[in-house]
Amino acid sequence: MGIFKLEDKVICECSKALLLALGQKDEHTQLHSERVVAISEELGFSIGLNKNQIKILRISAAFHDIGKIGIPDKILLKSTPFDDEEWKTMQSHTLKSEELVKTLHFENSEIIANAVRHHHEYYNGKGYPDKLKGKEISIYSRILSLADSYDAMASPRPYHDKRSHNEIMSILETENGTKHDPKLFKEFKLLIEKSKHKVD
Repeated sequence: MGIFKLEDKVICECSKALLLALGQKDEHTQLHSERVVAISEELGFSIGLNKNQIKILRISAAFHDIGKIGIPDKILLKSTPFDDEEWKTMQSHTLKSEELVKTLHFENSEIIANAVRHHHEYYNGKGYPDKLKGKEISIYSRILSLADSYDAMASPRPYHDKRSHNEIMSILETENGTKHDPKLFKEFKLLIEKSKHKVD
């Protein structure tokens, strides 16, 4: 339900259908997206984003993985490590997400499409798909990266068990400044301790 509470004036019926289709294909990804919306919003408020920026962030978070609709089930739901070709296919979900967002003609759709395209970019420039670095990555994508990473590790998947909060934070610490923006991570560390989305 969480994603469908997004602003009715912004989310059209076709976009609701896309999110529902993603849930039918992979319920985990749909639930993950809902939690990423909530965590991203908390971080956005924490760093002082305004009302319009929060709206852009929420929609970007809701649709960051929508491109997984176009990933074959044998890859999306695979329980063993990907080979090189499978990993390349999986990485393409960022481009597919961008393409789908562009077809929906949201207000600020270009900004949102850019945010979902780049949510797997690394702060040190070694992410994908465009090898962007530092502030070249939009603030929305940098927020999504942290929220996405935290929740992905907090949720069990066929290829990994659910990790504890302390385990997750230890991993994120090792990624600070390489994968994630150090200033954002500093804020994230404070807010997640008080968040209802903090795992045990």
